[in-house]
This record gives sequence, structure tokens and C-alpha cells, in this order.
Amino acid sequence: MWRRIRIAVLLLILFVVVATTLSDRRRTTDWSFPLWVGVFPVNGDGAPVTAQYIAALELNQFAAIDGFFAVEAREYGVTLEQPVKMVLYPPVTELPPRLQPSAGLPGTIWWSLKLRYYTWQQAGDTPADIRVFVLYHDPAKTSVVPHSLGLQAGLLGVVYAYADESLDEPNNVVIAHEVLHTLGATDKYDPDTDQPLFPQGYGEPDAEPLHPQALAEIMAGRIAISDDEAEMPAGLADVLVGPETAVEIRWLRE
Repeated sequence: MWRRIRIAVLLLILFVVVATTLSDRRRTTDWSFPLWVGVFPVNGDGAPVTAQYIAALELNQFAAIDGFFAVEAREYGVTLEQPVKMVLYPPVTELPPRLQPSAGLPGTIWWSLKLRYYTWQQAGDTPADIRVFVLYHDPAKTSVVPHSLGLQAGLLGVVYAYADESLDEPNNVVIAHEVLHTLGATDKYDPDTDQPLFPQGYGEPDAEPLHPQALAEIMAGRIAISDDEAEMPAGLADVLVGPETAVEIRWLRE
């Protein structure tokens, strides 16, 4: 009896999540109004250096993201002057729930619900359309951070970044990538090798010679240097939105 009730409640929650996601997708990819993206800094490692960096954060450190979306949208005929507007909110002290590598489908569903509850707790009263929690780490202590994520269900992202002003531009590439995930864009790289997929993961798939590429496709995240080698872009000036991604976020109609 109780098992049936639990299953019924879970199915009801999933139905509400799916319906909300479909509604959010229509609203956020209409491109008739700017999307407000809230950035919520989080001290990801508890380090004093990280705390100092977060305390000094300013909105202009994310301005390149606004400019990137404006320039790329115009390439596809979007008439909205500023498609995305970044907003910096006060720091969040509580870390978001982590998805365990061993989590199966039920565990992943439960984690996603916990993450949405966390978002409601930490940022539920903010008017942002998309909420991105940026977990900063001291690069002197952490050389490799976990994979960031962006969820269309809930319009939220969790970004792992570095607390160093010299790394603001690479951080912005990751933030823009995850924002696009919340809008329905898919990855354009091989998950086993991290190598950009051809042609959809190449910034200039028609270039001759093909390698090295000069630009990265934003959802590939890396610039293809050869068939089996790629490097991180220095910033959003080295990145573009390819046609497949443009279709996914409805800048371009098939």
C-alpha cells in the first residue's frame, strides 16, 4: 500500500516537472525578451583565497557573456538587442547536492529533485529566469574541478570555476556553455575523449586546411587542433555558436 502511494507521488512530481520544463522551454526560447541569468557565487573549497575573490567579484567580470550572446544571436537574425543579461547576486554559503557517479536512474532523479529544492531554498525569491551557482576554487589547491552542468528542467546550472581574475575569461566560457544547456543545447564533443565532434563541434568545419581550427563551437568547448588533439579556448572571443546549437535553442529554424 505505502509502496504504491510513494510511486504515485513520485509519478505526480515527475509529471509536474515535465510540464514545467516544456513551459519553460517555450518561454525561454521565444527570444522576444531578454533572459536574466542570475550568478550565485559559492565558496567551493572553503579557502581564504576563494573567499577574498568572491568578496571582490563585480558584475563587469561577466560582461563578456552578455556580449557573446548579443553578437552570436545577431548572426542568426535574432533582433533582440540583448538576449541575455547577467545579474550578480550575493554569495551562497551552502554547497549544492552532488550527483554520485554510482547513482542509477532513480538516484539521478532524486538528485535532480534535491537540486531543484536547493535552488528554491537559495534563490527562489530572485527574479532571474536562469540561476547558475558558480562554485569557485583556489587554483593553487585544486588543479582539476568536477564537470559543470546545466539542466533544462529547472533552468539551473552548477559551474565549477577558479577563483583567479586571470581565469575569468575561461570561467565565462564554461558559464555560457551551461546556460546554453538550460536552453536545450546538447554537447558537441566525444564524452570518451573530449574531442570536438565533426562537423557540429567545429567552429569552422569548412576551413581548408581543416586543422588547426581557429575557433571553438561553444557546445564542444574546445578548439580542434588535429584529429585527436584539442585545447581550451582562452575566452569567449575564441568561441561561436554553430548552426546545430542555434537550431536547438531556436535561433535558427530547421
